[in-house]
Amino acid sequence: MDIKKVSQAENLVTPEARRSQGVSTGGPSFAETLGQVDVPKNVNLQGLQGLQAGLNPSNVAAAEPVKFSNHAIERMMSRGIQFNKEDMSRLNEAVQRAASKGSKDSLILMNDSALIVSVKNKTVVTVMDKNALKENVFTNIDSTIVM
Repeated sequence: MDIKKVSQAENLVTPEARRSQGVSTGGPSFAETLGQVDVPKNVNLQGLQGLQAGLNPSNVAAAEPVKFSNHAIERMMSRGIQFNKEDMSRLNEAVQRAASKGSKDSLILMNDSALIVSVKNKTVVTVMDKNALKENVFTNIDSTIVM
């Protein structure tokens, strides 16, 4: 990297600091620009505010359902494991609880099945039935949820 660029980077000041010192930042702020925009009468601003709230990262993460990896789907098919709508709802809640506690990879025990779930990706990595649970060792998990 060029030495001049490094020395110039050390002297950078945030736009907020420039504004507080009365220094021009080159134009109006984003909020000021939005205030000048004419909104057509048929646009529902409350709907736009709801959309903005819906785009909050915590809301998006909570609304996204749990997915199943191809490996998990193969295991479910070969072992005859199925989950109904209520089971999926409970699974989604369990993953949300694990995420709220900071878990990354969880073992979820539900309906005589064990699911290894990547909480960060909201993806079921593998599924085992009651018979496959016997004498099995689970590694690389940081939490367990018993349902």
